[in-house]
Amino acid sequence: MYIEPSNKKLSISKQAELLGLNRSSYYFKAAGENEQNLLLMNLIDEEYTEHPFYGSRKMTEWLKLQGHIINRKRIQRLMRLMGLEAIYPKRNLSKANKEHLKYPYLLRGVKIFRPNQVWSSDITYVRLSKGFVYLTSVLDWHSRYVLSWKISNSLENSFCMEALEEALEIGKPEIFNTDQGVQFTSDKFTDRLDKAGIRISMDGKGRALDNIFVERLWRTVKYESIYLNNFESVKELYEGLKEYFNFYNYQRIHQSLGYKTPAKVYQAGESPHGGIGNEDKCLKTG
Repeated sequence: MYIEPSNKKLSISKQAELLGLNRSSYYFKAAGENEQNLLLMNLIDEEYTEHPFYGSRKMTEWLKLQGHIINRKRIQRLMRLMGLEAIYPKRNLSKANKEHLKYPYLLRGVKIFRPNQVWSSDITYVRLSKGFVYLTSVLDWHSRYVLSWKISNSLENSFCMEALEEALEIGKPEIFNTDQGVQFTSDKFTDRLDKAGIRISMDGKGRALDNIFVERLWRTVKYESIYLNNFESVKELYEGLKEYFNFYNYQRIHQSLGYKTPAKVYQAGESPHGGIGNEDKCLKTG
């Protein structure tokens, strides 16, 4: 399915809504840089996904070993654009706003036993063959079920709000966890959670793995879909992610879920292995 500008029955906005695209997705092109910088960003993305403790200094030296003549200042700029920092301090794609209210982290040592106990959301960089976009999702911690996802070529919080609203049509968590980025600390986002009676939790500053299950999701999506496909356009990426997330939710078994799928665990309310805790800090897929 794709958007048809000449469709007389459905407006472009309605077609975008049915596709699950952020409304502006039809109009925007992927964000871009020059060809050399895009190459560097793609290499950075792959290496960071494998070694998230690499900061700009190590990343610069690693790129030099790959034969690229670059300086650290350039890599720092590209990593900021991509939203990447080493685990120390926290990787932070969504920058904080000092005027927004921050909430405490509520999940340290908490055991997760059931669906809709904890949801979380985050944003990640996604490459295209000639540009890049950003991806956000809402994930149920207990089952790893992806409740919703959206893409955008900017970091405005509208696509995060759309993902939240879509997820809330499926269920409601007791706690919603995010980082302290401006998209999630905005009055619009937090007021929506407050209105729904959802407790708000935010990652501790400098703690990259407080949102560990979304970090695992990004790693899995990139290795199993993004890096295996050379998506040319936003439309191709959308179609690819739609197919992948359907596979991820309904067909991909997880060792940590007792070799069940996220959908089966989410829908059945099962508790694999007596509950999970976010003290499990290993960035493994599965």
